[in-house]
Amino acid sequence: MHRAPTWDPQQYLRHASHRTRPFHDLLARIPELPAAAGRPARIADLGCGPGNVTALLADRWPDAHITGLDSSTEMLAEAASRQGPTAGGGRLDFAPADAADWVPDEPYDLIVSNAALQWVPNHPDSLETWVDALHPGGTLAFQVPGNFTSPSHAILGELCDTPRWRERLDGHGRRFVHILDPADYLERLTGLGCDVDAWETTYVQLLAGADPVLDWVKGTALRPVLTALDGDDEAAEEFLGEYRDLLRKAYPTGPHGTVFPFRRIFVVARTHPGNPK
Repeated sequence: MHRAPTWDPQQYLRHASHRTRPFHDLLARIPELPAAAGRPARIADLGCGPGNVTALLADRWPDAHITGLDSSTEMLAEAASRQGPTAGGGRLDFAPADAADWVPDEPYDLIVSNAALQWVPNHPDSLETWVDALHPGGTLAFQVPGNFTSPSHAILGELCDTPRWRERLDGHGRRFVHILDPADYLERLTGLGCDVDAWETTYVQLLAGADPVLDWVKGTALRPVLTALDGDDEAAEEFLGEYRDLLRKAYPTGPHGTVFPFRRIFVVARTHPGNPK
């Protein structure tokens, strides 16, 4: 069994502006929440990471009770500095939870997830559970990367499968075949009685610095590999050197930086209004 990847919040946040942009686009399409008079909106951020986008929820719903959930102790430690009362009289807190088996223990007005469900192979099977936990008129909203056939990820998978690395890293580079297309998410959630807005966007990002694509994936897709090689610095440097050279060919540096296209899949599913739970 593979070890769960260890996370480096600071590495992840090195590209925070690019990583946050899809969340802003998701947030803009989430409708108003059905919180009743006298009851603050209840929001869960599933796979909250370092909490930087969780805090943006408090800007949109300043009086809400918002809980960020993550299975990484490293990410939760980084997020902890953001918890406490919010400016609008709400509350922001964080708690450990694994999206692979999280079952809400109370009704929510919004369950949101930003770039996390790609790590959860069974997440399509959990959609019904999460929708059932919403107040009538509540929303399930998430975005996931959809770039797993792009050179950055295809090269990673192929390198892990080479004779040099296969025994040690088998499977670590090809983990995301369970991501659905927007139409598949739409069909599933419409079948659960939701009004669904599903779309995709490819962000053509211009990254700066030396080997910026390698630096990007060190915060995300490379985490399982780096975890598997943890404690063997020589092997880690050898792998990173091979991967870096292949990325340089796939993403050459231009006069203004390195162009790194990145596809994202978005879903906003709203339940039908009715009597509050």
